[in-house]
Amino acid sequence: MEIPEDLQKVIDFHGHLCPGLGIGYRAAKAATQKLGLDKAYDEELVCIVENKSCSVDAVQYLTGCTFGKGNLIFNDYGKQVFTFALRRSPKRALRVSLKPGAIDSAIVEEDPAERRRRVLEILLSRPSQELFYLDEVDFEMPEEARIEPSTPCENCGEPTMQSRLVRSEKVNLCIPCSQGWQPPVR
Repeated sequence: MEIPEDLQKVIDFHGHLCPGLGIGYRAAKAATQKLGLDKAYDEELVCIVENKSCSVDAVQYLTGCTFGKGNLIFNDYGKQVFTFALRRSPKRALRVSLKPGAIDSAIVEEDPAERRRRVLEILLSRPSQELFYLDEVDFEMPEEARIEPSTPCENCGEPTMQSRLVRSEKVNLCIPCSQGWQPPVR
């Protein structure tokens, strides 16, 4: 199986080649092609991912959407679904979702290594329209990331974004402390 150069860079970033990485690679490639995108320098592209699998590393690497920039948003739905949205005009959003049965023909193998190889072969050889639904959708753009001042939590003392502090019994607590977490004794 021939590995494209950009996929090899994704593998180097992630650490190994696996079916999840292949799904994210193909989803990101399909989206960037359909929307005419380049890698995001800042927050001009937003991606909502609906899983926390290996696929997200490929999406991050290829699109430039990251948690650090605030343009990668995680919804824990357990689905291989990725919504890519452009902040610039024309504002467009594309929902890329793995089709039911898209990789099922590889599941008949009992040998896990052979199954993995066959899934990757399917992911890397089939047209994106056979693997994914590519739906332009209406999308409510999230706010751009904000830099906010931090205030120490009145229990653990750790600096916390002011908007994430919880007022509890006349004190400001970080979310873990408001839920009963006890910091280490220092």
